[in-house]
Amino acid sequence: MGFFERYLSVWVGLCIAAGVALGIAVPQFFAVIASYEYAHVNLIIAVLIWLMIYPMMIQVDFGAIKDVGKKPKGLFLTLIINWLIKPFSMAILGWLFFKFVFADFVDPQTANEYIAGMILLGVAPCTAMVFIWSQLTKGDANYTLVQVSVNDVIMIFAFAPITAFLLGVSDIQVPWETLLLSVVLYVLLPLIAGAITRKTLDKKNDHTQLNQFINRLKPWSIVGLLATVTLLFGFQAETILAKPQAIVLIAIPLLIQTYGIFAIAYLIAKKLKLPHNIAAPACMIGTSNFFELAVAVAISLFGLHSGAALATVVGVLVEVPVMLSLVYFANKTRHWFN
Repeated sequence: MGFFERYLSVWVGLCIAAGVALGIAVPQFFAVIASYEYAHVNLIIAVLIWLMIYPMMIQVDFGAIKDVGKKPKGLFLTLIINWLIKPFSMAILGWLFFKFVFADFVDPQTANEYIAGMILLGVAPCTAMVFIWSQLTKGDANYTLVQVSVNDVIMIFAFAPITAFLLGVSDIQVPWETLLLSVVLYVLLPLIAGAITRKTLDKKNDHTQLNQFINRLKPWSIVGLLATVTLLFGFQAETILAKPQAIVLIAIPLLIQTYGIFAIAYLIAKKLKLPHNIAAPACMIGTSNFFELAVAVAISLFGLHSGAALATVVGVLVEVPVMLSLVYFANKTRHWFN
């Protein structure tokens, strides 16, 4: 794990503080950025999101999908968690907390937006950071690649329908055109661009040029993430200062979801008698989120200043320290899988 990745929570925290301070000091600057919008997509944020997502998509190897049948149990686990459990458990927790537990602290419209942000996090399985979690748990790198590749292919077709269904169940109006545009813009096109880049740079199949290119892009990916966080909290500055408890309220169900999903996945992995180097990454994929996609779609669907956008950004703040704690737990319980 590089220096920036290791202390990502610190940088995100600093950017949150900077964003709020700048949002109060120079609100006109953020108003200008917010004005650069086309078809409900903010162009500045779109560029930053692409800066984050593109390096991740280059790492997806479609050729690895041919090895799916060799160890089906691990793939079965991550697909069940990602597409049949996690999106729905996230929606249930969001609905439970913001319609009942926290109903007295949040107005109904804002509650709906928080729920929508949580749903977007729940429907977007991790694409890039999971390679770090896999490495830290001494996971099978090739199998992790297979799991991520298959999930990304499924996400092209499943993200929009599941998101629309869950938003509809939560009584939130779904703008289908914007949702489909977001999937094309932030999943399909980056995936195609990544595949073309990978094929161009890795003609010898030795990954040398490919890895060099990815390493050069990684710092820019972090810059894109931090710039996005700064802008989002700048847009939300007045709301956050007026209601600082909002971040805490959002973080609580997100923490419960993350630890709960990991516990379910880890228990199933143990029951399936998976080797630890497959079980740990599978559980990490099912637990963590593709928060870059969630942020982008939240902005496209609900706007830069929405509670949905705030909820997805809180997901960024929560995820890294929580996932590091789960890496520690997974390493300490390696003997459970012997």
